[in-house]
Amino acid sequence: MPALQQWFEKGMTAQAYIESMKVHKENLKKVYDGFSLPSDKEFFQGLKEKGLRVIVLTEDWCGDAMANIPILLKLAKETGIEARMVLRDSNLELMDQYLTNGTARSIPIFIFIDREGNEAAVWGPRAQKVQQLVDELRADLPSKEDASFEEKQKEVFGRMMKIYTEDEQIWNEVYSSLKETLKNA
Repeated sequence: MPALQQWFEKGMTAQAYIESMKVHKENLKKVYDGFSLPSDKEFFQGLKEKGLRVIVLTEDWCGDAMANIPILLKLAKETGIEARMVLRDSNLELMDQYLTNGTARSIPIFIFIDREGNEAAVWGPRAQKVQQLVDELRADLPSKEDASFEEKQKEVFGRMMKIYTEDEQIWNEVYSSLKETLKNA
C-alpha cells in the first residue's frame, strides 16, 4: 500500500477536525459561509472523473489554514474529493517531506492523491498573490531584535486575519491557485 494512502487513512475527517478546533473555528466557518464557488462545471466534472482525495497538513492555530481550508472544502464537496486532516505537529515525518523552500514547515499543505494512493498534486501553503500580500505586510516590520517587533508583528497578523476573513478577492485567488494546480493532476 502506498505510504500516502496510509496517511490518508490515518487522517481525521474535515468535520471531526473542525469540531476539535480550539482556535480559528469561527473564522474558518465565516470564510466557508462567505465563499461561493464560481460556475466552473467543466472543471468540476473533470475533477470528479479523476477520483482524487486530499491529505491536508494543518493545525488549528494557523491563519493560512483557517483561510484556505474552507475554500478547499467547498471545492471538495462540489467534486467528490474526500479530505482528511493530518495535524502537522504530531506528524513531522510527513510534514518534512513537504517543506516550503526546503526548510519551512509552513501549512497548510494539500496533498492530492489518486485512487491508488499516489501523489497527484501538491498545493500550499499560500496562493502566489496571497504570498505577495503577506510579503508586503511583513516588509514594514522592524528587525526581530527591535523592542517594538512583537507589537508590530501582532498588528500585521491582525490585518492579515481581517483580510483573510473578509476579502472575497483573496478567497478567489486561493480558488484560482487551487484550480491551476488541479488542472494538471
